[in-house]
Amino acid sequence: MSTELTKELSKEIIAWIESGQTDKAVEAISDLHPYDIAEIVSALEEEYIPTVFENLQDDLSAEVLSELDEDLRLKFIAAFSPRQIYQRFLRAMDSDDAADLINDLPQNQKKSVTDFLREEIKSEAADIISLLKYDEDTAGGLMAKELVRVNVNWTVNECIDEIRKQADEVESVYAVYVVDDLGKLVGLVPLSKLIISKSNARISQFYDPKVVYVSDTDSAQTVAEIMGRYNFVAMPVVDFLGRLVGRITIDDVVDFMREEAEEDYQLASGLSENVEYSDTVWVLSRARLPWLFLGLLGGIASSKVIGLYEDDIQVYPEMALFIPLIAAMGGNAGVQSSAIVVQSLASKNLLETSLLAKLGKELRVALINAMLCAMALLSYGMVANDSMSLSVTISIALFSVIIIASILGALIPLILNGLKIDPALATGPFITTTNDLMGLGIYFFIGRLMYGITF
Repeated sequence: MSTELTKELSKEIIAWIESGQTDKAVEAISDLHPYDIAEIVSALEEEYIPTVFENLQDDLSAEVLSELDEDLRLKFIAAFSPRQIYQRFLRAMDSDDAADLINDLPQNQKKSVTDFLREEIKSEAADIISLLKYDEDTAGGLMAKELVRVNVNWTVNECIDEIRKQADEVESVYAVYVVDDLGKLVGLVPLSKLIISKSNARISQFYDPKVVYVSDTDSAQTVAEIMGRYNFVAMPVVDFLGRLVGRITIDDVVDFMREEAEEDYQLASGLSENVEYSDTVWVLSRARLPWLFLGLLGGIASSKVIGLYEDDIQVYPEMALFIPLIAAMGGNAGVQSSAIVVQSLASKNLLETSLLAKLGKELRVALINAMLCAMALLSYGMVANDSMSLSVTISIALFSVIIIASILGALIPLILNGLKIDPALATGPFITTTNDLMGLGIYFFIGRLMYGITF
C-alpha cells in the first residue's frame, strides 16, 4: 500500500539521505508514489541525487525520472552514456515516455542516444525509434506502442492466449483492438465480452466495428477534444493506410492539456517563453523583457497621444484626472472580451458560428456594460458636483471606449486564430497596450468635441 508523503516524512527522508542512512531512506521511499519520490529528489542537494537512483529498482527509477522537473532531469542524465541511459531508464519506460525523454535531450546527446539505439539495440528499441519521427504536439507524439491487438479471424481462446503474452508490456488494458490480416484497425472488443464469450467463438462474430480513432498526424489538440467529448480513457491511433500503430491514454492527454494551459497562461501574462520559478534569473528575465519593452513602447506612445492634446488639458486640466480611469476600463473591457473568445476557441464552441454572429453578440454585451458604466460615472459626476461638461464628456468617452475595446477584444483573437497564431496572445499585454492607446485617443477626441458645446 502506498504511503502518503507529508512534509514531516519528506524532511525525515532527506535528512536520512544526507546523513548517509541510505537503507533507512530507501525503505521509506519504496512505499511512496513515483511522483512523491521525485518531489524528494528535487529537494535534495545535487550530490545526493545519484544515491537515490542507485538504490531504486529499474522500473521505479524510470518512473521517478519521468516525474522530475525537465531541467533537473536533463542535468542528472547528462553524465550518463547512451548505453547507460538505455539500460537504466529507457528500456523500463513505456515507449511514449522513452521517446519524450529522448526528444527533451540536448541535440548532441539526443543524436548520440538515437544513433546508439539504431545501431546497437535495433529491434528491442524499434518502438521507441519509430516514435521519434513525430512532432510532440501530434497524436503520434502522444501515443504509446504498447497495446493489445488480436486478429479478427481468431477464436476467443487464441485471443486470450495473445492477451497473456502482450499484457506484460501493457500497463493497463482498457480494450482489445481488432485488426485484419493487413494490420488495419477494424474494431474493438471489451474485455468483459471476451470473458463471457464461448472459447471457440470467433472474434468476427461479436467484435464492435464502431471504433473512434485518430490519425498519427492529427494534432494533439484534436485528440484532447475527441477524448474529452466522448469521455475516453484510451483511443487507438492509425497511420495513413488505416493500420493500427499505437494508442493514446488519458494520462498523456491530461499532461498535454496542462502544458497547453500553462503556456497560454504565461502568454496571457506577458511571458514570451515557457519558464518555471526554478529557472535561472537570466532565463526568467529573458522571458519577461519582450512584453515589458512592448509596454514601455506603449507607454511612450500614450504620452505622445496625451501630448497631442496638451493645449486642451491646459484649458481644461480636470480632464487629466480621468485619464487612468479611461485607460484602465478600456483595457479591462478588451481583456474580458478576448478571454471569453479565447476560451470558446479552445473548446470549439465558436466553430459553428459566423464571424458576424460572434461580433454581434459581443457588441450586445458591450452595449449593456457600456451603458451601465457610463450611467454610473455620470451619476458620480453629478453627485460630486463636477461640471456637466466634464461629466458628460467622460461618460460618453467611457461608453465609446468600452464598446470599441470589447469589439477589438473579440476580433483580435479571431484574427490571430485565423492566422494560426495562438489566440491567447490577445489576452495579454498586447491587447491591453492597444486598448490604452485607443482609449486615450477616443477620450481626448470626444473631449475636444464636447467642450465646444454649452450646457
